[in-house]
Amino acid sequence: MSDDRHLVVVGASLAGLRAVEAARTEGFEGRITLIGAERHLPYDRPPLSKAYLDKSDEGPVSTEFRAESVITDQLDVKLLLGTAAVGLDTADRIVFLADGREVRYDALVIATGAQARSLPGTADLAGVHTLRTVDDAVSVRAALDAGARTVVIGAGFIGSEVASGARKRGLVPVVIEALPTPLVRAVGQEMGAVLASLHTRNGTDLRCGVGVASIEGDGRVQRVVLEDGTVIDADLVVVGAGAIPAVEWLEGAGLTIDNGVVCDENLWTGVDGVYAAGDVARWHNGTFDRLMRLEHWTSAAEQGATAARNALKPHAPKAYSTVPYFWSDWYDVRIQFVGSPAADEIVVVENLDEDGRIVALYREGDRLAGVLTVNGQTEIMKYRGQIMKGAAFIAAVEFAEGRKVARAAKRAATVC
Repeated sequence: MSDDRHLVVVGASLAGLRAVEAARTEGFEGRITLIGAERHLPYDRPPLSKAYLDKSDEGPVSTEFRAESVITDQLDVKLLLGTAAVGLDTADRIVFLADGREVRYDALVIATGAQARSLPGTADLAGVHTLRTVDDAVSVRAALDAGARTVVIGAGFIGSEVASGARKRGLVPVVIEALPTPLVRAVGQEMGAVLASLHTRNGTDLRCGVGVASIEGDGRVQRVVLEDGTVIDADLVVVGAGAIPAVEWLEGAGLTIDNGVVCDENLWTGVDGVYAAGDVARWHNGTFDRLMRLEHWTSAAEQGATAARNALKPHAPKAYSTVPYFWSDWYDVRIQFVGSPAADEIVVVENLDEDGRIVALYREGDRLAGVLTVNGQTEIMKYRGQIMKGAAFIAAVEFAEGRKVARAAKRAATVC
């Protein structure tokens, strides 16, 4: 018997692509439509602030996930790109598009992601960019190629990656952070200060505890004026002030909106046939027994697949739980974090030793809740496994100390 259902995925993102792939992998033979506000095929976002900005004679790295023929022919997906969803009628199961079209669905996955925060009054000022889309990355890369005097507003992960890219080219970016310590929400006060030191170690001009009063220029940015009166000349300003979930189009749809689309453990919104995945979803993560909204590559990919499967098999759903994981490349180091930064205590086992390593363990109650590493690629997933299994904090500390001793012994043997 043929399946005449129509699966619609709104958001041609990583989560959206994984949703349509999973539907076909699960044997769904009905119609699938993938809707995207951008004109581009689904692409990989993390490289946009990393390798994409690197100077290369071969040009920027490709970020496209799949060729159009793979999506349309092999996966048999109808693509509606370059037109945003502007409304949703969950009673009649209709998605309304900006170009006036209406798309009816039987099952819907919302994967519209998040939008970069911009600064008021800068929309018409050339040279001021956020860095969320491939078009943003093209503009920022071109400015760096031209040797732009670069100011980054926000010392979070995106802003720090842009600063790192500028330094690789020999430029000296100025990074402005309104908070006294960067990344407090992401890694905590103590480790935010440690990561901030990576900027000064690499010659980046980091200024914390001061806000931006204005960004000025005659049609094109020329200067950034800080609240303390400091004036910084600039040809390029990159705003890395975080992102907000793209939920405006869902107003009046009957969904619960609270820092994203609120979902249960199955990524179900509580409305028949409607699921959410990726940066836009705020769901109950059973591993930590709390609502979470993650802007991480790994969770977006996994949630997209799970949401599609559950949307097509609502009577046999599978819960999605995870230990969050993200990474960031600054200068010559890789920063990785697993788990949750909500902690009663942080124990720093290694702190920028001769190998440039950091290992910090986050305790919540008597359990290991999170781990931050710098240059800890060989071990980070071991910690992720420990958190998933509910490891005791003291056992995690003993493991980290043991690894530290083993590395020291190996270094000593090499010297001898």
